[in-house]
Amino acid sequence: MTQGLLQRTVLVTRPLQQAVGLAQAIQAAGGAAFVFPALAIEAVASAALRVPLAQLAAADCIIFISPNAAQFGMAALHSGGCALPAAAQCFAVGPGTARALAEHAVKDVITPDGQDSEALLALPQLHDVAGKRVMIVRGVGGRSLLADTLRKRGATVDYLECYRRVRPEADATALLAQWQAGGIDAVTVTSAETLHNLAALLGEAGRPLLLHTPLFAPHEKIAAAARHFGVAEVIATAGGDAGLVDGLINWFRKPHD
Repeated sequence: MTQGLLQRTVLVTRPLQQAVGLAQAIQAAGGAAFVFPALAIEAVASAALRVPLAQLAAADCIIFISPNAAQFGMAALHSGGCALPAAAQCFAVGPGTARALAEHAVKDVITPDGQDSEALLALPQLHDVAGKRVMIVRGVGGRSLLADTLRKRGATVDYLECYRRVRPEADATALLAQWQAGGIDAVTVTSAETLHNLAALLGEAGRPLLLHTPLFAPHEKIAAAARHFGVAEVIATAGGDAGLVDGLINWFRKPHD
């Protein structure tokens, strides 16, 4: 890989489990990564999953929304003594989710070219779902577009909400000191929730730094949320670690004021 991030330090705000891969990709491009998770992922208690796990056996389609959904969803199945129905079609939003399922030996996963619900809904396999039962594996809360659209198409939709996103308890003192000294050249965020958590963890002292440092997001929706929040320079990149790093390299390759 090109050393396009030489002498650049990039703030990585992903949950700790997912931060390592992005940090390594930044380092492989010659940069330095300051890892400061602004989002944490926690498993939902198994008692709350008994009903959706029981419903899973009747599912015709099972949709995993994210790598976390794959990781925590499969863990919930194993701990509950359940297995994916052999006849069910499995879908994954994004290649990262498909890879996470592959680690659990889930085969023949259908993945759209895009990395969002809209791309998934465009798949022909999800057009004719009248009378089918669909299980969406995801975190607590989130967008309802996928379920709403599938219900309009005639499907019965249930959720297996197997993890929750929380703001971590974190001390931003070291990050603020480095940032105030000019030691953070770019910020990466992978959800609007992460951005808001980061702002809260930084406090008022860090808000001007956040608003005036180039911010990179792997989806236009996240980029739009950052612009709405007030970040002056927002760059939407392709998805995944590779998309973020390519976006960083391409941006820093050009002169900027």
